[in-house]
Amino acid sequence: MANTQNRMIASVALAAFVATPVLAEKASQLIDINGSLGRDAEPALEARGFAHVSTHKNDQGYVYSYWWDEADDDCVQVEVFNGRVETIQDATDQDCGHHKGEGGKVALAVGGAALLGALLTHKKHHHGDDGHSEDAAAEAQFDRGYTDGLHNAAYHNYDRSDDYSRGYSAGVSEREGNLAYHQRRGGYTPVVNVSDLKGARAAGGMEEFDRRGFTQVDNFTSGNDRYSIQWRSSSNQCVQVLISDGRFYDIKDIGHHPKCR
Repeated sequence: MANTQNRMIASVALAAFVATPVLAEKASQLIDINGSLGRDAEPALEARGFAHVSTHKNDQGYVYSYWWDEADDDCVQVEVFNGRVETIQDATDQDCGHHKGEGGKVALAVGGAALLGALLTHKKHHHGDDGHSEDAAAEAQFDRGYTDGLHNAAYHNYDRSDDYSRGYSAGVSEREGNLAYHQRRGGYTPVVNVSDLKGARAAGGMEEFDRRGFTQVDNFTSGNDRYSIQWRSSSNQCVQVLISDGRFYDIKDIGHHPKCR
């Protein structure tokens, strides 16, 4: 009975939260920006009255930004991959931080606890193609998982919720995207970034490894793929390169290898 009552309260709160805004300029009117360079999309959106709200990355290399047009009460999501705009989609006002209700926050009663500001941290794209859920309790679980994953908190799915699990995966993906520059090393020893060589042609990539101070200490094949172990003694970096179809398919700092010494 208590659980049912909580869900009813949450549903009422969500109804106010996801009310469909009147969009004066929909994403379909911005399709001419598709295919443009990300740096060119920014002034094009600003010229149409949009202001940047936030940007989010994931571990697949996609970048999602949200833009708000105050005059038209309009929020859109811009998806960029490899430096170019892939899609522009309509998003909710809440994705742009607007119309969140009294005091700028939404109060949801889930599991007997009032969650202030619930549903406000994650965005539409974190759900994939489906967008936000209409179930406030599910959204709250997703958001808790997303927040835990984003901040590298322990996976704590005490309700065994699929929504929490999906949210946690989305948070981890964004955290990894934000840390793509990082070599996963601490201390004071300088390291050389090689993640930018992913996708490079093998011949040119090997030359670049050599230029950056690496020496190939081992290589082997597995099926049609080839692996190269690269060692840089000055920074104690041991890197494994997977070469497939003549390109660097994956580059991973493996830390240790018998020949990395």
